[in-house]
Amino acid sequence: MTEQVYIAILRGINVAGKNTVAMEHLKQLFSENGFEGAVTYIQSGNVVFKSAVAKDQLAALISRAIEVRFQLNIHVILVTKNEMGNIIKDNPFLEEKDVDEEKLHVTILEKNPDPENLKAIQNLDFKPDRFIVKNNVVYLYCPNGYGKTKLSNTFFENKLKIKASTRNWRTINKLIELASQFN
Repeated sequence: MTEQVYIAILRGINVAGKNTVAMEHLKQLFSENGFEGAVTYIQSGNVVFKSAVAKDQLAALISRAIEVRFQLNIHVILVTKNEMGNIIKDNPFLEEKDVDEEKLHVTILEKNPDPENLKAIQNLDFKPDRFIVKNNVVYLYCPNGYGKTKLSNTFFENKLKIKASTRNWRTINKLIELASQFN
């Protein structure tokens, strides 16, 4: 397999003082496991790197390495550079007038949700907060801030019965910027 640029979204790292891992140590772990050029972004577990390992094997490999090194059970969601580019390009809220990009978030699901679980949430109303699900991505617009919404990461995990991790729009854009620096 040819090398691919990946973005590892680590769920639950350095949140509310729990599962504390220094980004320098995380970067070192990636390097020691043969992942090329690991770069971290902010303290919440975002790692951009290059690898020839197949995506379907990579998340488990990373999760296991974190468990062995840091004794933490951390769920890893992987996105390729191209997938992240599509996430940005496909954000439906960007087409709307007067949308404050500071209030945009993206919840990345481990896989596409089961249609029945998705159907159960599609007509729920949490105004002024809104969400749109496209494949394995939930686009969120929370005009009063993510900290005040009911549309949290836990909400989507519980309702869709799938692992997920949420990032703000600034972080999503920074991650594609970092991924674009790889050749």
